[in-house]
Amino acid sequence: MIRLTLRSLRAEALRMLLSALAVVLGVAFVAGTMIFVDGMRSGAYERAGTFDRHTDLGVYSAGREVLPPALVDRVRAVDQVAAAAGELTNTAGIVGADGRPVLGFTMLVAIPTEDALRSYDVVAGRLPDRAGEVVLDAPTAAEEGFALGAVVRIGATGGAARPYTLVGTVDVAGTARDVGGPFVGLVGPDALALTGERGYGRILVAARPGADVAALTDQVRAVAGLDATVKSRQQILDEAVEDAVRNVDQFRMLLLIFVGVAIVVAGFVIANTFAIVLAQRTRRTALLRLIGATRGQVFRSTLLESAVLGLVASALGVLLGVALAGGLRLLLSGLDVPVTGGLTVTGTTVLTSLLLGTGLTVCAALLPAWRGTRIAPVAALTDAAVQPSRGAGRVRLGVGAVVLTVGVAALAGAASAGQLLLVAIGGVLAFFGIVLFGPVLVPALARVFGWPVRRVLGTTGDLAVANTVRNPRRVAATATALVIGIGLVSAFMVGARSTKDGIERSVDAQIGTDFVISGIGQDLPSALVGEVASRPELGVVHEQRSRVVDHVEIRAAHPALVGRTLSGVLAGDAERVGPGLVLVHRELARARGWRVGSPLTLAGRPFRVAAVVTDDTTGGEAPAGHVIDLSDQDFATLFPAQRGYLAEIDPATGVSPERARDAIEAVLGRYPTVNLMDQGAYKKSLTGTVDMLLAFVTALLGLAVVIALVGVANTLSLSVVERTRENAVLRAVGLTRGRMRAVLAVEAVLMALVGAVLGIGLGTGVSASTMALLDRLGGDFHVVLPLRQLGLILGVAVLAALLASVLPARRALSRPVVEALADQ
Repeated sequence: MIRLTLRSLRAEALRMLLSALAVVLGVAFVAGTMIFVDGMRSGAYERAGTFDRHTDLGVYSAGREVLPPALVDRVRAVDQVAAAAGELTNTAGIVGADGRPVLGFTMLVAIPTEDALRSYDVVAGRLPDRAGEVVLDAPTAAEEGFALGAVVRIGATGGAARPYTLVGTVDVAGTARDVGGPFVGLVGPDALALTGERGYGRILVAARPGADVAALTDQVRAVAGLDATVKSRQQILDEAVEDAVRNVDQFRMLLLIFVGVAIVVAGFVIANTFAIVLAQRTRRTALLRLIGATRGQVFRSTLLESAVLGLVASALGVLLGVALAGGLRLLLSGLDVPVTGGLTVTGTTVLTSLLLGTGLTVCAALLPAWRGTRIAPVAALTDAAVQPSRGAGRVRLGVGAVVLTVGVAALAGAASAGQLLLVAIGGVLAFFGIVLFGPVLVPALARVFGWPVRRVLGTTGDLAVANTVRNPRRVAATATALVIGIGLVSAFMVGARSTKDGIERSVDAQIGTDFVISGIGQDLPSALVGEVASRPELGVVHEQRSRVVDHVEIRAAHPALVGRTLSGVLAGDAERVGPGLVLVHRELARARGWRVGSPLTLAGRPFRVAAVVTDDTTGGEAPAGHVIDLSDQDFATLFPAQRGYLAEIDPATGVSPERARDAIEAVLGRYPTVNLMDQGAYKKSLTGTVDMLLAFVTALLGLAVVIALVGVANTLSLSVVERTRENAVLRAVGLTRGRMRAVLAVEAVLMALVGAVLGIGLGTGVSASTMALLDRLGGDFHVVLPLRQLGLILGVAVLAALLASVLPARRALSRPVVEALADQ
């Protein structure tokens, strides 16, 4: 029986090729993910302790924000301490060789001057030894054309850019300080002065050779005080490795979600394939039963065939997975995501992939194999060898209808209930409802979509539609595989477009000026807004600042801009906000009993209410509506040190936008930690992350869609084998080769189109429910359909279906009519 099974598998190798391709792609995704993540993990282990290779102890702040510089001197004075240095990490900005800020999030670090603590990998030159010297990461220095000895201007939150001499370049790639942008290293005092920090984040300690580290730890702990923590070298390295590996593991879990989707889709394709193939072997199976094969032997023979197929396909999938891992690395690099390590292929990865692919194939074949054992031996002697297609049972359809209805109801009611979990439950139930009710739903949609084809192509269209709906279970399984991938892609597309639209509306409501200055990962420098406001080419200059005091949010406001966020003025005149006069929002006014003219005290200073207003902003640290708007001047008087991350600017009357931009850029050339954007560019900066995430998700889910389209080609190809004699009869009575190709092309398109439409409908429903929930929770989100992108999905599905029909059509037309008529 084993030899017969293997011979049968060899004889039908071409027939099982597309089924094997689904397994190959699914396993390739698994193997590629594991290879890529193992490489990242290996790189994380290698470089986790890069900057602590010579650190014996570390002093960390426990009860205070920073460690004062004086503490560094006290620790350095401890016996058996060879060297001690303060370290801080912050953000900064670099003025490029062209006078413009270097793009990218810039990390600034204080580098020890003591040789005993220096752990940086120097590419060229040396590390800074004294004030006024700086090192950059090698790629940034090369891209900007900075040579050793060049003057590089560096800026941070503390103020304008300052000149430093470039003395070296370092390699920080793959470390915790590789954040996708430039790296700046300064000596400790320079780093403190530039950032305005009052102390260090930690103190690095190197022990003298032969020192008792345990005793030294106690001594340093006594000097540091109770509000500091002292960690050993092993603790520091263990925590660094733990942080690095934790990030890798979180990324792995994200990838495994997409792997699971691809595996589920592949399972649908494989199960459908075995159901078709075993149905076509009815006469052969019956003959085996007739000559003495038991039901158990038939069952085991089918499982052996599936195991061999799964093992071979899995081995090919592992090989393809290496290439896929390389592609994933290129994808992340293209999205400017730092990637550590190379590609690592381990025995565990190979074994896991082989077992998973083989197990998936065997599990997918279980139900079709069990059904095959129910074939009676007498079927070999009758025309019953060709099993008629059967529809789904009433119980399945009834349960499917109920589950689908409950899922749709959950999606519709999630916003009212205010539960995000209900959205997920509704989406899952709706999908399973489609799966269970598919034998009725999918053929019905195929008939609807086929109606125009029947009108245009006549008899050819009738044949194509009839063939498509001939086996409801088969076409439902094929379309359902597409529903998963396209449904998820559509959900992300609709969600991304709706989110971007909500962000853009929010910008339109809150930003009422032509230009915006924003800090890069930090607040605006203290002197920047004053310098910009002093330019005669500029009119409105307003820094968005706020402070929460006693559960009330106090905001800076400008009379010319204050009305942009207001949805209504209940009493008074909102434009009167100015020295001594404030706007109070409705909820706070009701809670405190304030009205127009009411006196109030803020930070010890008296004010009066100019107006009671409402707006559409939501609560943050303060309860919603508990807001007071002050003039810029009053806010600066009350909270002079409070900074904002955004400033709004309008040209002065009669000044063109071009002149205004030039005036702003003349000031910003000294402040590399800020960006200048118009409204369009500001919107794009806020929505860029959404676009990047959508591109990443679409690329990963694209493999699931490809596997599902392979399922369409597979189903069509096997159906052609099943209808060999029928197709020969049609050709004998006059159906031309072109019309035969048209019949198969329409079949493929209808299957793909139904799956794509159901997937888009499900994904849109999930996104619409999510947006309605977010809108109810206080956001300004509404579902927006990206019609062009959704249309592109349909177009790609149709085109792929047409391509999928080429090989089956060639097979259907390759055999002579007389030979095909004799097929048994």
